[in-house]
Amino acid sequence: MDKRKIILSFIGVLLIVLAVFGAKAIIDSNVKKVPKSTKVIKNVFVETVENRKVPIVVPANGNVTALKKLELFSEVQGIFQRSSKDFRPGQVYSRGQVLLSINSEEYAASVRSAKSELFNNITSIMPDLRLDYPESFPKWQEYLTNFDVNNSIKPLPEPDSDKERYFVTGRGIESAYYNIKNLEERLRKFTIRAPFDGVLTEAAVNPGTLVRPGQKLGEFIDPSVYELEVAVAKRFSDLLKTGEDVKLQDLEGNQTFKGTVSRINARVDRASQTIQVFIRIEEPGIREGMYLEAQLDARDEENAIEIPRELLIDRTKVYLVQDSALVLKEINPVYFSSNKVVVKGLEDGETLVSAPVPGAYPGMEVQIQEKIDTAKATEL
Repeated sequence: MDKRKIILSFIGVLLIVLAVFGAKAIIDSNVKKVPKSTKVIKNVFVETVENRKVPIVVPANGNVTALKKLELFSEVQGIFQRSSKDFRPGQVYSRGQVLLSINSEEYAASVRSAKSELFNNITSIMPDLRLDYPESFPKWQEYLTNFDVNNSIKPLPEPDSDKERYFVTGRGIESAYYNIKNLEERLRKFTIRAPFDGVLTEAAVNPGTLVRPGQKLGEFIDPSVYELEVAVAKRFSDLLKTGEDVKLQDLEGNQTFKGTVSRINARVDRASQTIQVFIRIEEPGIREGMYLEAQLDARDEENAIEIPRELLIDRTKVYLVQDSALVLKEINPVYFSSNKVVVKGLEDGETLVSAPVPGAYPGMEVQIQEKIDTAKATEL
């Protein structure tokens, strides 16, 4: 064999061997070592379950209104003439003071005219009374003597017999008398007086304004007694009682007041399935229209605890810690508030997870985290 061919064959074999070993070296260099897994144990906050009597407080809210409120409307027509004080919101009136007076001169003149006509009618029957009913004549004579068209009409003399009654009625005396009483009653409506001590909260007219029948004139309230109407779920209707004390506060929580349940509506609202509860308030700091929150004591739940709603899993379960692992336990929630829930079904001494654990699952290994004393931490 040619020496040159032998050398070329040897070199070719050598190159193939070197290529195989080089490829193997490259493959081995690209293999990454799998790192050893490190087990992460999460810290959890817990608390020991201690069942006790938990008071269930039902929150409710509403606007305050005056218990005694009078909306002033006119039943007659005329010019707003005067008031015992300036007819303005915030004006205080005592009982019996004139809230407003409407000019009634024209109407008063018609009343006096009707009284004068009655006087003439009675005068016209006096001769017949003297002849037919002499025993009744003196009392009718006295009635005419004391008759005054400028004063309120007095009751007619009582007839001594049915014949006398028929005689007087047949002459139109009684019908004229009751017509005048009706006119006098309407005349009184030209002056509106305060039925109780109070404050004018709304004034819709000014002196000189033409007032028409049915027109609203203002609003008058008693500022000493107020009432708060709230809506409560019907499931608590049998637990609320009249006379119970209620804690009230404003939206900011800066002011607190005391009220008493005065009335409970017997009807359930069909749309909202709630009942109306009325709370009586007698506090100096209360004002008409204030928005207050009420805390109604509904009942006490025995052998229960109150926890944050965020601890619930699927609304009926919570996590416990047993042997350094999470355990999911079924519980019975009996009342939900805005951010709390009253639950039953936990045993005294069980270790309850008191703060949510991200990514939690049953059997997850955990470590109990001791709570830091904020007072000591501040000192350090």
